[in-house]
Amino acid sequence: MYSLRTVMQRSRLTCLLFAVLALGTAVSARGGSLARFATPVGSILVEMYDADKPVTVSNFWHYVTSGAYNGMFLHRWESGFVIQGGGFVTLDRHTTNAQAVAVPSFGNITNEYQAGRIFSNAHGTLAMARVGGVTNSANSQWFFNLTNNAFLDAVDGGFTVFGHVVAGTKALERFNQTPGTNGLYWLYNYFNAPFNELPSLAIPTTVQQLLDEDLLYTPITAETLPQLRIEVRTDGSRLVQWTSISNLVHHLESSTTLPPAWQDLVTTNGTGGTLQLIQPAADSPARFYRVRLE
Repeated sequence: MYSLRTVMQRSRLTCLLFAVLALGTAVSARGGSLARFATPVGSILVEMYDADKPVTVSNFWHYVTSGAYNGMFLHRWESGFVIQGGGFVTLDRHTTNAQAVAVPSFGNITNEYQAGRIFSNAHGTLAMARVGGVTNSANSQWFFNLTNNAFLDAVDGGFTVFGHVVAGTKALERFNQTPGTNGLYWLYNYFNAPFNELPSLAIPTTVQQLLDEDLLYTPITAETLPQLRIEVRTDGSRLVQWTSISNLVHHLESSTTLPPAWQDLVTTNGTGGTLQLIQPAADSPARFYRVRLE
């Protein structure tokens, strides 16, 4: 059994690849963890670098699974640079007691910019925010690079990139297409420190309206990891099954050679459930398979 998991990028089209070679038994493969950021302008799906940045990814999921990010909103939006979140949440939303507060910190983590493979702060990557001049000061805040911010790689030991966008690039680009002068970014001094300005979906007339509706609330959830499974059955046919992600195009491809020469077997939309294909016994008994998510 030989298994392979890799990622490739063509221009701005990014694909997740999960591949496995079926010989004579049931085998499976899976990729890194996936996080969905449900921004007001569309969902952004991110593949995490679990193997290369384990401390950073584990820290991120700690905040997500603990509920610390419940009510979280994007508090920084600079077109052509970054959008940033993970720092503040709204408590008691839709009540007269609503207030914006800082996300409770679980403590600072070690900067993993140099750990494992090194990833640049390129367009479409997810990185940890931290205090300027203090390398090991990241805790709850993160940012998406809206452009190639490679200069951040050389600042104070580098800003750790721990994931990249694999779906939802159009949603990410909406933040570049909307300049801060068109009314969607407005100045506020209703709050005490730590900020006196916030990005907003509209110009609110009251603080209540701002907290209830107009902040860029961005819930984060874990997606089911795509898993590919191939079973060679007693009649020699192969049952190919894989879990799917809803609203993404799935390409099931195969190859009989190594290096692989991929050929499309089926293209279908993901449902969130399990998809499958049965290949007849007449096909080659040794074959690579992969699912490419577009």
